[in-house]
Amino acid sequence: MRWQGRQGSGNVEDRRGRGGLAIGGGIGGVVLLILGLLFGGNPSELINVGSQSGGQVNDVESDQKAQFVSVVLQDTEDVWNKLFAEQLNQDYQEPTLVLFSGTDQSGCGTATSATGPFYCPLDQKVYIDLSFYDQLQSRFSAPGDFAMAYVVAHEVGHHVQQLLGITDQVRQNQRGMSKAQANELSVRLELQADFLAGVWAHHADAMKNILEGGDIEEALNAANAIGDDRLQMESQGYVVPDAFTHGTSKQRMYWFKKGYQTGDLNQGDTFKNAE
Repeated sequence: MRWQGRQGSGNVEDRRGRGGLAIGGGIGGVVLLILGLLFGGNPSELINVGSQSGGQVNDVESDQKAQFVSVVLQDTEDVWNKLFAEQLNQDYQEPTLVLFSGTDQSGCGTATSATGPFYCPLDQKVYIDLSFYDQLQSRFSAPGDFAMAYVVAHEVGHHVQQLLGITDQVRQNQRGMSKAQANELSVRLELQADFLAGVWAHHADAMKNILEGGDIEEALNAANAIGDDRLQMESQGYVVPDAFTHGTSKQRMYWFKKGYQTGDLNQGDTFKNAE
């Protein structure tokens, strides 16, 4: 993906490294804090110095990933501002992307690196621990920057659904349903977010020429890797459709590809389509 040298979004909230003295390296941080208090220095500055003395390569790599997702977020803002204005006659309310490490608090509860990226409709924020970037490659065998771009665009797709009232309608319809029926609606909501990620890719490339050879294949590979049937088979050796949360590999690939190929919001009714 062509992203370097381009502007990032101003709607990024960087919460990485929070946790007080742990930033300064445990006992070493405590020592620096005491020295700062004794000799009149700024403890936070001393702790920062202590933090920067090691792991510089990892810091640079992490900062590059943070800049990358910031650029992707800016691209989503440009696309959805345009589509909301021209096709929906609405103003697009841009979400905030929260970068965190380890654990954090969201409007929907505790965010952890184990849960993976997610969107919280209660505070309209996307939460991402950048370690997921590495998990895509190591755990899911889905390398490439556009694999991560697809993940970000999928979560922003949930924000679009929230703004359009789709999410609330689904939650309302789930009341009184059986667990299996309610779960199927949740899956269809996720598949629509995949479709919207594809719509974003279509228009972002038309607007900014962001795609390089192999980018769409990276996104499709990621969609395939994190399909429910594949994850269940790998973890337990069998598939339980009633326990799906996001859809099969085939479904996720189908809807992202359809969104990318058509770029047409009217083609994304996953609730009526049998695919």
